[in-house]
Amino acid sequence: MATEKTIVIHQLCDKRFMAENEAGDRSIIDGNDPAAGLRPMEMLLAALGSCTAYDVVDIMKKKRTPLEYYRVEVSGVRAEKHPRRYTRIHVVHVGSGAGVEEKHFAHAVRLSHEKFCGASASLNAEITWEVRLETLPEQ
Repeated sequence: MATEKTIVIHQLCDKRFMAENEAGDRSIIDGNDPAAGLRPMEMLLAALGSCTAYDVVDIMKKKRTPLEYYRVEVSGVRAEKHPRRYTRIHVVHVGSGAGVEEKHFAHAVRLSHEKFCGASASLNAEITWEVRLETLPEQ
């Protein structure tokens, strides 16, 4: 069964926004200069990195070799012309721990990127879009 998630983006000022999920958790997204939060396209890289990190940590725990140190580095190259989408994304997983074997770590990373990470799958998918406009009456 498909799960629908909703994020509401509230304009705070100029190009500074607050993203809020259904549980009330919030993040600042900022396009101002200087920025007070991640920029929208940085948020996309953060979503990919945290999604795959979640999977890898979970898989390694299930293998009974949890990572004692772990980080994910995500970088992207954007097109020069609009819409300036990412044309290349590079993900580096760095981890270690007692009993952690590189082949098991590599397998966890591969499973995340190829099977479990919804952000990774979304970046590689054709997505059906519906965009709607609603105007509010002047107050």
